[in-house]
Amino acid sequence: MVLVAPLAGAQTSNAAPDADTPPTDADLANTRCVSGEEKFLPGDYYYCLGSQSYGLGRYENSQRFFKTAASWASKPAQYVLGVMALNGDHQPVNRPLGLAWLALASERANSDFKQAHDTAWKKATDAERKAAEQQLAALRPVYADATAAPRAERRYADGMAMLNRLSNQGAKYCMAGMNDPSKPPADPMSCPPVQMVMKTVDAAAVNVFDGWAGHVTVGPLQQASPPEAAAKP
Repeated sequence: MVLVAPLAGAQTSNAAPDADTPPTDADLANTRCVSGEEKFLPGDYYYCLGSQSYGLGRYENSQRFFKTAASWASKPAQYVLGVMALNGDHQPVNRPLGLAWLALASERANSDFKQAHDTAWKKATDAERKAAEQQLAALRPVYADATAAPRAERRYADGMAMLNRLSNQGAKYCMAGMNDPSKPPADPMSCPPVQMVMKTVDAAAVNVFDGWAGHVTVGPLQQASPPEAAAKP
């Protein structure tokens, strides 16, 4: 089986398939996940681990990582869990559970996963739809945007606030797993300026918050004006 959800932006891979070609298991296995991202975007980080584990054939670990990512508002993770349950991918077929995961994955306005959910829903029997509603009710308290997205937003905001404090000191930030392992530790890019890290994390936030109305990106840093200058007319 090939995962067809988009891979998270913070990931890198030794093999880069064409944008229109779904990644193979080998592509997924070669994915490099940035462990330091967990402090900012656990939904993106654990989705990456789930993809990597799947490619390596570690399917139980893969499911566990996808569920963790889903609890941090990762819609791609919720979509993959839905597809796996619908198809019985390395697990028993569970169509109601698959429909429930797809409902969560597509709950945001203009979701990329809405068509997949609607198609599966039309093909479902009345009994499957009724069971899916029960499954969805059980999943919502942990995985729905009403709880998962604010949880993820708080983690993101706390991490970015920490980086912002460091940026005011002109510091660099060594994010675990972010540096290129092919470069020597002394390479300047091993610990890039904080502003560069903030830009990278902010760009990756779309993998978790895309379509969620409650998220506001940090954007480029602005130099704060001295208090005396701000007081002048």
